[in-house]
Amino acid sequence: MALEEAVLPLALVEALPIARAMRESLWLYPIVEVVHLLGLAVLVGGVVLFDLRVLGVSKRLPVGALACHLLPWSLAALLLIVPSGLLMFSAHASEFIANRVFLLKMSLLMAAGINALMFHLGPFRQAAAWDTDVPAPGLARLHAGASILIWIAIVACGRLLAYT
Repeated sequence: MALEEAVLPLALVEALPIARAMRESLWLYPIVEVVHLLGLAVLVGGVVLFDLRVLGVSKRLPVGALACHLLPWSLAALLLIVPSGLLMFSAHASEFIANRVFLLKMSLLMAAGINALMFHLGPFRQAAAWDTDVPAPGLARLHAGASILIWIAIVACGRLLAYT
């Protein structure tokens, strides 16, 4: 596929009325960015609190109850993050897709999702055995530690996008 063919769909995305509005409005892009950051704060805050619990912080908090409490907040945060992220992407799609930091951020998001899926399909299935006052198994702690590091890198990439 020629580069022009690959770029054409991005040009179509950038030509959408909402993408033009994102570029031309004084307030729309910053407002959408604030919504994106609020969603990110709720999602990453919940993920890190849960991961810290799995790593052994606040062992009296039941892992299962904490997961049940944080999951709806995480899903609500995704309802803020995904549409706002798509709107910001639409405004500068060709610039973002050529930016290595953006590609790294997307790769890290995929890694975070895979890590979370592996955790839930693996060690979390036996969470009742280490729900309170018992250390989580090593594999669960490995997933939690990786999750925290991945999310820190995602946040850093998001901030670096403004400077690259």
